[in-house]
Amino acid sequence: MRDLATLRRLDWLLFLAILFLLFISASILYSLNLNIVDSDFLTFKKQIFFALSGLGLFFLFANINYSFWSTYSKVVYIFFTGVLVLVLFLGSQIKGTTGWLRLGPLSLQPVEFAKIALVFFLARYFSTYANEFKMFRHIFWSGLATLFFVALIMLQPDLGSSLVLLGTWAVMLLFTGITKKHFLILLSIFLVTVAGAWLFVLKDYQKNRILTFINPSLDPSGSGYNVIQSMVAVGSGQFFGRGLALGSQSSLNFLPEPGTDFIFAVIAEELGFVGVAFVLALFGFIFYRLILIMRRAQDNFAAYLILGFVGMILVQMFINIGMNMGISPVTGIPLPLLSAGGSSLWAIMIALGIAENIKVRSS
Repeated sequence: MRDLATLRRLDWLLFLAILFLLFISASILYSLNLNIVDSDFLTFKKQIFFALSGLGLFFLFANINYSFWSTYSKVVYIFFTGVLVLVLFLGSQIKGTTGWLRLGPLSLQPVEFAKIALVFFLARYFSTYANEFKMFRHIFWSGLATLFFVALIMLQPDLGSSLVLLGTWAVMLLFTGITKKHFLILLSIFLVTVAGAWLFVLKDYQKNRILTFINPSLDPSGSGYNVIQSMVAVGSGQFFGRGLALGSQSSLNFLPEPGTDFIFAVIAEELGFVGVAFVLALFGFIFYRLILIMRRAQDNFAAYLILGFVGMILVQMFINIGMNMGISPVTGIPLPLLSAGGSSLWAIMIALGIAENIKVRSS
């Protein structure tokens, strides 16, 4: 009976928007497989599996009391610290990044779940000291917890996920409220860190990605190729698009990684401005429903939890869509709910399931 009551109080409009995005993802991935000779549709089949299992995770976490994550936020943070260290020694390397752990037939990317672990930790910290954030030490300690994860992830190296973690912390911090003095201190630290990272941390290929982002024509057949082909795909879709499986950039394999990093460019080419507008409207509606849940939350931890999830999804969207349009560096960040890949999809579905539980508990 309690499960039925929970189901009735879920935000079904939020769930419907999620289903629409999952359907669009499956349709685009199916269309991409149509253009492969003798395709076994493996990417499409995998995404269907991850989507269905992700829906299972969504309902599972929607039934777990969100206060559990407040109680065990430190434990979860410490656990994923250990996992991120383990990845450095036992992880599989894919495309230059040692970020995957193989569990039987599955390869999971722990950093996607570490993002949620960090949100748990920060939500607990911010809710505990929300009235004291004019004291710089709280900004420092929350930032240090974030930077510790960032350091472990940069050792893989994974620049994109590191930016997502920093962006999520920044979103939560800005909504908590900081003084102008503290903001200037953080800005100075950020600039010094960027300079240090450029000189001592970033690999040559990562530097090339940033330079190519500034001017793709520097290496049109090399590191600038992805950005140029993506921008061509986005522009060629025009208003109504070329139609599913009819995009020249994706069907003729000019566009690299069309099902993952550059799926937004495929959507723009095949579905046009109308399709892109619909996708962005769905994301906007999801953010709207999440903000409603946040405003009705019964305690600060729940509100900060939602804020962290909004920041996490928003930053990933900004980076992915930005690199598809040539306004941010190519960092390999998936587009939430749309890009092929199990770890990212599962993590987002878990986050949205937790948000649903907050909605149920606040009803």
